[in-house]
Parts: sequence; C-alpha cells; structure tokens
Amino acid sequence: MRNSLASLLIVAASLSAVSCDEQTPADNAMPEESLVSTATAPPVESRDMTSGETWIQRLERPDRVAGLRIDAVIEALGLKDGDVVADIGAGPGVFSIAFAKAVAPSGRVIAADIWPELMDYIDARASDEGLTNVDTLLCDPDDPKLPPGLVDIAFFHDVFHNVPDRQDYLELLASYLRPDGRIAIIEQEFDDPIAKVWDVPEDRITQQQVDDWMSHIGFQLLDEFDLFQGDNNPPDARMPERWFVVYARSDAD
Repeated sequence: MRNSLASLLIVAASLSAVSCDEQTPADNAMPEESLVSTATAPPVESRDMTSGETWIQRLERPDRVAGLRIDAVIEALGLKDGDVVADIGAGPGVFSIAFAKAVAPSGRVIAADIWPELMDYIDARASDEGLTNVDTLLCDPDDPKLPPGLVDIAFFHDVFHNVPDRQDYLELLASYLRPDGRIAIIEQEFDDPIAKVWDVPEDRITQQQVDDWMSHIGFQLLDEFDLFQGDNNPPDARMPERWFVVYARSDAD
C-alpha cells in the first residue's frame, strides 16, 4: 500500500468528509480500523423503493452470483493487498466480500449503498467471515460521499445507469479518487433483450455515453474486457450481456 492505514486516516480526518451524515459531531471519532464513519444517515428517497430484503433475495440468487464471474473480475482489475476499493451500489455485498479478501490484509473495501438493510446485511456477512477490512457507507443516489482522495478503484456493477445526473456524479466521484485512481463500470448492453425488459431506454446507457462523460472530467478508457460478452456470458445466469470498462485520468502516469 502506498500509504499506511494510519496516514490514510490522518488525511481523511483532516479533510473532514468521511461520512454520509454531514452532521456527525466531532467527538464521534472514527475508529482506527475504519476509513468511513459508522454513523447512520436517514434513508433516502429513490425512484425504486424496493425493500432491502427483496434486493437481497434478488441479488443473491445462486444463478445470478455464478453469472457475475467474480474471480475473473478481480483478476481483470488486478486487485492486490493494500488497495482501497469502493463498491458503489454494493447490494448484499457479493462483490464487496470477495474484494475484501483480495485486498487483505492491509487494503480495505468501502461498501456503499442507499439501503440501510443492505449495509446491516454486509456488516453481518463480514463479521461471520471474520473480515475486518469492510466499511459500510450509507449514502445518496447523487453522491457516494466517499473519503476524499483515498480510493484506488471505484467499482460499479449494473448500477451506474441508476444515477440521476451521471455527469455531475462523475465530477464528485473523481474527487474521491487518488491521482492514479480508476473507475470500473460494468453495464448492460443497451439493446440486449433482457436489458430491454428490465429498464426503459432512458434508464439504459451506452459505453459511448460513458466515454463522453469521462472525457469531460479528464478521464480516458484504460482497459476493456469481454467477460460478459457472447459465449463468455454465463448462459444460465439469466442476465443481459454487459460491457466492462476501466477509466483513469488522462494525465495519470
């Protein structure tokens, strides 16, 4: 890891923006083992008010989990000990838990979502598996409110299309990344038959749109992977084909 965890926490504390609850009192000290505050914010409104319990049931279907190809995603991202990964729209933590094992012992995972039930569920899963490097963060649909300047990889799986204002969101997200931080997005193919059933056209996005939004914040395409294209997309997962892209700052070394 480029910096020790202690120095990461000093930077986060000095910038005083590590919680989704902006009213967290100063004496509610952040524990040394955590990158984010454990203070809870009130539930936020969403276009989809499906309960957290229902999302857990949907997102942990064995066939769906098999279709996520989690080990292949970890390999593609090159996750390693010491990385700080933000799993945004973490759901029940299917990726978060696996990422935490990949970046252990000195790395951390910030599992961010807007459903309190999902955050409680991830906390329980991490505890059951003896993981101490998972932080849960209750945040807003239009701002993940991550610790600024500390994240190595911001990861989205089938989530980014739900963001209300994608350009503004990326502007904020860039401020939470390290100078050489990356943004990884996995999204449904716009014209996939399953995607058409799941979402109306205005809620689906194309890679070209994301390329353009990224260009406006000074990011460019770094990598793309075909893990969920054609025969690589597990046929029994009942999931649309997806594109998988990674962006970095255009001036990053």
